[in-house]
Amino acid sequence: MYQKILVPLDGSGTAERGLAEAVRLAAAFNSSLVLLHVIDDFPMSLEMASVQAYEETMQRLRSFGQKLLDSAAATAQAANVPAQTRLREITSERVGRAIIDEARNNGCGLIVMGTHGRRGFNRVMMGSDAEFVARASPVPVLLVRSGVEG
Repeated sequence: MYQKILVPLDGSGTAERGLAEAVRLAAAFNSSLVLLHVIDDFPMSLEMASVQAYEETMQRLRSFGQKLLDSAAATAQAANVPAQTRLREITSERVGRAIIDEARNNGCGLIVMGTHGRRGFNRVMMGSDAEFVARASPVPVLLVRSGVEG
């Protein structure tokens, strides 16, 4: 049904729940996973940090992202699900747009991602990449909630 499933990861509990659901689906449908972590340097570009501080921070973010992807790939491998990893850096681009672009560029037929389920003021202030992906994606999107009301 779905040959490739894209799984965006950010280190949150909801992303971990999305990964678990994607692994179950991939095992059931004999699919492979594309595991994605997006590094957005926009908040740092607003600061007046030195070039050295910027590079050190970016290196820490890259290291965190790679460890996250390696862990997710090990989870998939333990379930005998093939997976590839993608670490993407963006500037002046919405994270949700990067997710959609990766799905398109990798031939993914489904996106499975966690959502924090924010409402009201928090949703307005923090936005929702999951909502953007669900609205703008050309492929189906499965949103996995944290399981905690609030």
